[in-house]
Amino acid sequence: MSTAEAFPVGASTTLAELARDPHPRLARLRAHEPVSWLPELNGWLVTRRDLALDVMRDSATFTVDDPRFSTAQVVGPSMLSLDGAAHTRHREPFAAPFRPRAVYDGFAPFIERETDRLITALEPSGATELRRAFAGPLAVAVVTEALGLVGATTDTVLAWYDVIVRSVSDITEGLEAGSAGAAAYAELRAAVEATVADRHASSLLVSAAGRLESPEVASNAAVLMFGGIETTEAMIVNALLHLLGDPGQLALVQADSSLLDGAVEESLRLEPGAAVVDRYATRDIVLGPAAIRRGDLVTVSLTGANRDPAVFPDPDRFDVRRDNARLQLAFAHGPHHCLAAHLARLETRIALQRLLERLPALRLDPERPASPYGLVFRKPPSLHVLW
Repeated sequence: MSTAEAFPVGASTTLAELARDPHPRLARLRAHEPVSWLPELNGWLVTRRDLALDVMRDSATFTVDDPRFSTAQVVGPSMLSLDGAAHTRHREPFAAPFRPRAVYDGFAPFIERETDRLITALEPSGATELRRAFAGPLAVAVVTEALGLVGATTDTVLAWYDVIVRSVSDITEGLEAGSAGAAAYAELRAAVEATVADRHASSLLVSAAGRLESPEVASNAAVLMFGGIETTEAMIVNALLHLLGDPGQLALVQADSSLLDGAVEESLRLEPGAAVVDRYATRDIVLGPAAIRRGDLVTVSLTGANRDPAVFPDPDRFDVRRDNARLQLAFAHGPHHCLAAHLARLETRIALQRLLERLPALRLDPERPASPYGLVFRKPPSLHVLW
């Protein structure tokens, strides 16, 4: 029996469908083919939460360290594309500021000031597109502050990030990435090297340069910037879309700000900013219904795992009081769990709280509807609001 015959739901799944509206298709896959061969992906797609955890926890069997890994093709080897001792060596020099207590003490005042500055600039207009007028600039400000990157404007960093994200997405979709991603990364790397060259400065980049080679500092800085902007911008925009699109849940949060944390987790569960993570099998193995061969691409659908009804009853409903929303896997799991997850949560919570406090009439623009889009990274391309 061919794989198309063995996995008919996967055989009829298109990448365009997964980019546009993946949830009905992922539900079918999860129910009937929880590990399925997708010809358009040229790999396996894992959609059930328990099997997704099996893959992400076992870096010896399911590795990122493969020349096909998309991000490494753009920025070179980094903590994101290495496993074992090499992964630890790349990750550890960046870890200290992102631990829970260090995050709050080190970043909360800065995030509050930057959030207020951005809202003050927007407030008189009564309408804006929040992704690029608020969420993106806030994410850039926080990640450049965290790294200590100097000499690059918000617009420049956003331009680099747009091109790098597009290149990674193109590679994942099997397209040629072109030269733009490499050029953007070269500019980012030059900015990192200029920052590190001032050895008297105090920053995370300078500190990491004491333990890693210059190209390694640059590649890991790119990964942290790329992740810190992409995931946090998506977290803020997706959470606003969920809240403002559900008046009942919004009213609950407005009446009780302690529910904001639940709103953030539930939004992450429903629409993780990073929809998938890629791994490569290092040996033949049976996973669920699939006989996976050494070298096969194994893609974990975080989006699919996060709506597993075995874990999350009524999984398509946005419920800010859901008691197990923190079991969502938006930040991945295992050795490659997102390094800056605590910072992203803090940033999103402060952003939502300040927006709702200062713009109490905040609402979606009914003339310009928004919905998440993307195969690898999912968020609305734009989010137009009024107040």
